[in-house]
Amino acid sequence: MSQKTYRAAAIGHTGAGNFGHALHTPYKDIENVEFIAVADPDAAGREKAAAEAGAHRSYADYRDMLEKEELDIVSVCPRWTTEHVDMVTACIEAGCHVYSEKPMTATLADGDKIVETAKAHGKKVAVAHQAVYLPATHAIKKMLDDGKIGTVQAIHASGKQDHRGGGEDMIVLGTHLFNMMRFFVGDVAWMQSHVTNNGKEIAYGDDHEPTEPVGPVAGDCINSYLAFKSGVSGFFVSRRDQAGSSRYGMEIVGSDGIFSLRGDVANRLMVYPYPVLVPASPDQAWEAIDLDDTPFSGGNELAVRDLIDAIENDRKPISAAEDAVAALEMILGAYESQLSGGRVSFPITNREHPLSR
Repeated sequence: MSQKTYRAAAIGHTGAGNFGHALHTPYKDIENVEFIAVADPDAAGREKAAAEAGAHRSYADYRDMLEKEELDIVSVCPRWTTEHVDMVTACIEAGCHVYSEKPMTATLADGDKIVETAKAHGKKVAVAHQAVYLPATHAIKKMLDDGKIGTVQAIHASGKQDHRGGGEDMIVLGTHLFNMMRFFVGDVAWMQSHVTNNGKEIAYGDDHEPTEPVGPVAGDCINSYLAFKSGVSGFFVSRRDQAGSSRYGMEIVGSDGIFSLRGDVANRLMVYPYPVLVPASPDQAWEAIDLDDTPFSGGNELAVRDLIDAIENDRKPISAAEDAVAALEMILGAYESQLSGGRVSFPITNREHPLSR
């Protein structure tokens, strides 16, 4: 790491996505970062966030902060996507690199705008898909690459499947799963999906209000098939009001075994070291591999450290803006496929939200 001291700040909006998953706080233990300011139009929220982050100053308007402060990195924190494009592009145009909450945008067109703006200004945008920054995830990736379970053949991913199951689960939590699937096996070539609500296939106009503004969502049951360019088959399912967090995660199926990852981070990886499940066989049991125990929340600091390294070495962050767009494409592609009645090739031609057409 260089001797440069990076001047950081954060933008939140109390009552409209707040400060997300505490994206204003991961700078405290990074030795070459000075945290300068927070911005939030809500006075009480602004005061609270400034105290939590150890900010020197605070602002009601983030544009005022960007104009008055000399900043290097800004966290765009709200969970809601409604202001992300304006906030992220304003930071980039002010000469700042960005760490953005997920989902980064509600549409592919907005995501494309962020990617293009960052490229035009030579700035990096990292996205808070915390799991892919964790040492445990990188250890799993290495085991896959080293052939621990042979040739990877399929990934079966499950959403959290709580009261948001279906469309909202797919974008709010599924974005982590889709981003991780790509981290493990690469880009998607095409996908096909079946989206229903109360057993009936959705059509135009069948979207419903999500619990928070993350763009239009539809369906209480989603089944997607994703064909990866690497030859791996991907599956995603989310149904409303199922077993909740116990289903959240994925199984990675190889020619010689299976990995099971459950929860936000697989600190303990379950491995079935055989090509076929034989539940009744006492000799063929699941094995546990304990991995690094850095918690999911620790991914924020690792992401900022990775962003700084990406800045200094002019490389892509581990989870960059273009990765967030690619994950969103796997989400919106489900609606595109259901509404068109066929498979959808990537990149998707329609960059607006399929449910808004």
